[in-house]
Amino acid sequence: MNAIESVLHEERLFPPPKEFSAQAHIKSLAQYKRMYRESIEQPERFWAKQAENELVWFKRWKRVLQWKEPVARWFDGGQLNVSVNCLDRHLDTPVGNKAAIIWEGEPDSVSKPGEERVLTYKQLHREVCRFANVLKRNGVRRGDRVLIYLPMVPEAAVAMLACARIGAIHSVVFGGFSAHAVADRVCDCGAKVIVTADGGYRRGTIVQLKKNVDEALKMTDERGRRLGRTVEKVIVLRRAYNEIHIEEGRDVWWHRELEYVTADCPPEKMNSEDPLFILYTSGSTGKPKGIFHTTAGYLLGAKMTTKYVFDLRDTDVFWCTADVGWVTGHSYVVYGPLANGATTVMYEGAPNWPEPDRFWRIIEKYDVTVFYTAPTAIRAFMKWGEEWPRKHDLSTLRLLGSVGEPINPEAWMWYYEVIGGKRCPIVDTWWQTETGSIMITPLPGATPTKPGSATLPFFGVAPEVVDDQGRPVSPNVGGKLVIRRPWPSMLRGLWGDMKRYQEVYWKEVPHAYFTGDGCRRDKDGYFWIVGRIDDVLNVAGHRIGTAEVESALVSHSAVAEAAVVGRPDDLKGQALVAFVTLKSGIKPTRDLREELRQHVTKEIGAIARPDEVRFAEALPKTRSGKIMRRLLKSIAAGTEINGDTTTLEDFSVLTRLSQAEED
Repeated sequence: MNAIESVLHEERLFPPPKEFSAQAHIKSLAQYKRMYRESIEQPERFWAKQAENELVWFKRWKRVLQWKEPVARWFDGGQLNVSVNCLDRHLDTPVGNKAAIIWEGEPDSVSKPGEERVLTYKQLHREVCRFANVLKRNGVRRGDRVLIYLPMVPEAAVAMLACARIGAIHSVVFGGFSAHAVADRVCDCGAKVIVTADGGYRRGTIVQLKKNVDEALKMTDERGRRLGRTVEKVIVLRRAYNEIHIEEGRDVWWHRELEYVTADCPPEKMNSEDPLFILYTSGSTGKPKGIFHTTAGYLLGAKMTTKYVFDLRDTDVFWCTADVGWVTGHSYVVYGPLANGATTVMYEGAPNWPEPDRFWRIIEKYDVTVFYTAPTAIRAFMKWGEEWPRKHDLSTLRLLGSVGEPINPEAWMWYYEVIGGKRCPIVDTWWQTETGSIMITPLPGATPTKPGSATLPFFGVAPEVVDDQGRPVSPNVGGKLVIRRPWPSMLRGLWGDMKRYQEVYWKEVPHAYFTGDGCRRDKDGYFWIVGRIDDVLNVAGHRIGTAEVESALVSHSAVAEAAVVGRPDDLKGQALVAFVTLKSGIKPTRDLREELRQHVTKEIGAIARPDEVRFAEALPKTRSGKIMRRLLKSIAAGTEINGDTTTLEDFSVLTRLSQAEED
């Protein structure tokens, strides 16, 4: 029985609980199908109605959609502001005094809990307006880029919303990234101001954020200009009370700047297609891709999916465990929940610090009702044991979600039974940084679910599974996942590189957006995502470009050549395995192996650190000099080498690699 047959054999259908459907926004499969059919057959009418009902506008649009492949323009002529839709619209309603953000910091120990803060919508509005004025005081104007490099604290959301309020374009960088990663992003987007912190907390240690910024600003751009000369200001949040360097004239303290401003900050009237943010994601070349999203379409997608996918209600406490440095944090920690007037939970810290029940403690403490996390975390929870969640009352949970990578059926069942108590529907969602919001997903009151399947497309999404020639494949035949028509929250391009945008996403399959993921569609029309099919790996829900890791390895003085591949990993989904050839005269040692792993950590960040470094005398190449990575994948996974090897230049390389032992 092959892998697909095995999954089909084990398929189980889980209908929505009747009591859940009775109160849901979308109450039946028939209702979903009616709405979906309208969104596909009459898309402009459908989206106009949604935009009218869901968003607050200064000026109504003139045209719903203008499509000139591969560029879409949605709601052209309209004007609105994202911070108004997330904050101001709620102030004169009962939501104004409701908790907008519940935040908890990482605890020092079991006996010493972390910090706690609650910001109501009115309080959050005040803080956003004040910090927006701080940004203006420091020279930020409409259209300027602001790089945000903060821990998971409320100020991260405040900074994002403050940028949106004054029309600045934010680019959030995950706090686990290195100085080099910060420098790359500053160079690419031309950031004028950086917002950072003296440090953040992770497993009891301080993450040196400001130190990384200082290192980044000593580096140079492609023209040889020192980044410290292009970045005009660094605004520093006092978080870890960590001793840092303050450069006079450039660096200012967040709290001191607040002393000079008021909470009066009228919002900018932004055009629908004005850029809202740039977010970098790994590409199949060494250079990260600066994906940018615009104001109206992105916000509509984030708001609608939060409302319908999570069946959000006024009484919900919503916790998406993602960091705001990733698109999941943008859409489902900040913009989606706040646009819906929900209470969103933020946590700074690891799920197993100081003990493996950290998440369950938070759910019990704050009566979390909707919980959205990654399969990597779920597999870790399974590994740590049922005894940890069993210690806590999780009865407030009514809906569970999964994001970041395909979830295996075993993890789905554990999540359903142990965390959800067999009563909570699970929404297994598929989407990407590029899509802006969830694309394929169950609707919890309507869609019968199958463990491991993302099920059916969201409104207006037209996915298809095709072969290498772009032709639709039969049910249960694997192929490439593409999207056939534009949707409001889609990316509008790559910052400063529209040619690359077209080549990466629209060249592979004519007249379709190529997702880069493999997929199959079963007889019921359910989609089963099988993961990346290019050189971008999904490691613990984070997209890591192999070329980026290879570039980091080759930058080490001992390395002549490197090839990085993924191998299956029970916990992370994929693990990074690096095959490295050393320069003449350098011997492979255990110390060098660890040094190379740490070198990648320094160059990119801990999330890109190879799980394994294997030294090789040579790498398998074709006669034209191309590394045959599929052979390395087989070696890394310990599986039999199959397929055509006739173009391999030196067969003995495979034998030596397969027989190589760890030092």
